[in-house]
Amino acid sequence: MSIRTLVHVIESVPTSDGAGVKLRRSLGSQRGLHVDPFLMLDEFYSDNPDDYIAGFPAHPHRGFETVTYMLDGRMRHEDHMGNRGDLGPGDVQWMTAAHGIIHSEMPQQSAGRMRGFQLWLNLPSHEKMKPATYRDIPAAAIPRVALKHGGEAKVIAGTVELDGNFIGGPVNNSEARLSTDPLYLDVHLSAGEIFSMPTTAGHSAFLYAYEGSAQVGAAGAAKRLPHRAAGVLSDGDGIRIEAGPEGVSLLLLAARPLREPVVQYGPFVMNTREEIEQALADYRDGRLAA
Repeated sequence: MSIRTLVHVIESVPTSDGAGVKLRRSLGSQRGLHVDPFLMLDEFYSDNPDDYIAGFPAHPHRGFETVTYMLDGRMRHEDHMGNRGDLGPGDVQWMTAAHGIIHSEMPQQSAGRMRGFQLWLNLPSHEKMKPATYRDIPAAAIPRVALKHGGEAKVIAGTVELDGNFIGGPVNNSEARLSTDPLYLDVHLSAGEIFSMPTTAGHSAFLYAYEGSAQVGAAGAAKRLPHRAAGVLSDGDGIRIEAGPEGVSLLLLAARPLREPVVQYGPFVMNTREEIEQALADYRDGRLAA
């Protein structure tokens, strides 16, 4: 097995989005700083309602998918198609904006902790203009796998071999026919625990340590992934992670790269400048979400 190595660390940086929600952005914090087909990863985390209460009022998207994963708190989604859903702790929303969607994401609490992630996942050119869809996935539908050394892995998307067992998440390429064949795990390890698993060679992969830190790579050659940083991985057909002295909780993401041009303007991600200009015109004239 060829163990993937940690080739680049992207520290998350404080920023804000929506109507002033404070968050930390790793992928996407600078133009071109992405891992094909992953475009952006935001972590929002605060016990202070002033940091999140204004939420994300109605805004458009075109050309990609957004994946919202809640750890704590409650958020309500509403969109122009009449869809409405409440996300609570452990819930996921997988939204394919594609041709266009106008939606809002607003907190359903005025106190307490709000914590979670939003991932942007690119679409291939031939899927960017298909109809918008979305799926709310309750926490109870996400498999939780006890690892042999005491840790746990939640399988949100894809199929993975863990301790000799094949586990499929609720977002599965065989059902959804997702061109990028994404894998999305939330892995929790105790201090010093070692976690290894096969990965698909040729797929892009990265980690995000949201609690603690880890050593990533083959024994004797591992490199440190610090807290609240994304770690871009080399190619390979396996991964090995050793939790730091405080343990680690991390996201593990992989997908088939698209190798297409990426032209982004705010909430629009297309392949050419002309397509971005068309998206802006469609939004201005009310055609983006038609």
